[in-house]
Amino acid sequence: MKNIKNHIKKLMPKAMLDNFHYPEAKYYSRKKHYPAEKMIVIGIVGSKGKTTTANMLWSVLTSGGHKVGQVSTANIRIGEKEQLNKWHMTMPGSKKLQSLLKEMYMAKCDVVIMEVPSEAQTQWRHIGINFDILIFTGVEKEIMAAHRNSMEILHKHNLRVFKYTSKNSKKILGGKIIPKTLIYNADSKHYKMYTSENFDHKISFSVHAKSDYQATNISSAADGTRFRVNGEEYKLNLIGDINAKNAASAIATAKTLGVKTKSIQKGLSNLQTIPGRMEPIDEGQDFMVFVDYAHDQVSLELLLETGRKLVSKNNKMIVLFGGQGGGRDKLKRSEMGSIAGRLADIVVISDDDPYDDDPMEIIEDIAVGAKKAGKTLDNDLFLVQDRRNGIRKVLELAKKDDLVFVACKGADQLMMIANGKSLAWDDRKVTREELKKLIKH
Repeated sequence: MKNIKNHIKKLMPKAMLDNFHYPEAKYYSRKKHYPAEKMIVIGIVGSKGKTTTANMLWSVLTSGGHKVGQVSTANIRIGEKEQLNKWHMTMPGSKKLQSLLKEMYMAKCDVVIMEVPSEAQTQWRHIGINFDILIFTGVEKEIMAAHRNSMEILHKHNLRVFKYTSKNSKKILGGKIIPKTLIYNADSKHYKMYTSENFDHKISFSVHAKSDYQATNISSAADGTRFRVNGEEYKLNLIGDINAKNAASAIATAKTLGVKTKSIQKGLSNLQTIPGRMEPIDEGQDFMVFVDYAHDQVSLELLLETGRKLVSKNNKMIVLFGGQGGGRDKLKRSEMGSIAGRLADIVVISDDDPYDDDPMEIIEDIAVGAKKAGKTLDNDLFLVQDRRNGIRKVLELAKKDDLVFVACKGADQLMMIANGKSLAWDDRKVTREELKKLIKH
């Protein structure tokens, strides 16, 4: 059956396939008796920070007394019950998504947090979900094939959910009218475009621009990140200045829902880690290892810049990453190679999700950029097609107090390979296994 579906996908125009999802979304929302109408639903839209923001917000709202459902790239939560996202889709198809929403409602969740990626909007997966709050994290360069490699089309797809939300009816929950609220990143150069629809409330957050919730006095170290918002102090266990901005959006949203400052502070400090987001891997080795989801230019550069602050001048920063096939943005490959070549001391390029593309071709495309940045093969640049072997390579290259990043896949539970097939995979698990082998020797 799966092979038949893949064959049909190759024959039919993508636009026709995408339009099929619209009635499908309507059908499954009706079949599950519109569960999204019975809870406050928060949608997170943007290129970066969606998963981190979702997890922060889950922790903050839980601390504030809410029972919270969450659908994100890395993990699914129903209250305190958590599972990793096994579908290799940030926003699962409508059938599964509406089932999850129904399950959350039956478990007495009163709030749901959901990532709403642009690619899901091309398939109308937001239809049948009446959002009450939208968080706009910002849009970076991501000219994916899903948007015909056009930023203009990406914006068009993204903006669907903003128009859909602003036009949708307000809910009455617990005898109260729930206003339509937009929380937006004032640092984004696109924010005016994304705030053009009518919402009852529009609330800004930022790091650089003046805003309603501006994160200032940011200090990030190996033990976490500290910052202030509107004179109030907050601490995160998560590393990296960017997390202060993600937290500012969570703070703004929580305040909108009436959560008190002490509960927000507690919720942020309670969150120990996010699956596959700068996640530390420690098996007793004498060097630092982190697994991260950085899979494009912006996120890889942020990751490596953060790493530079953690490693001393006398030690090396070593990174493993790859590129995606299956019609993903080919243009970013050499750019990512160039970023890694410039910022990291040693670069290992390996498989990510090749789909039907030639895995070695993807690796060599990335290597072009790394070479232009000054890296040389078998000296400080290594091409290792098998990802497990690539992970083993970066760990073997590390010496005392060095820093290793295993990047791109994060907590993904699948590796997509040729002919519509996939392999069970988890970078964190494989990294632990290879570390244990290395330590034994």
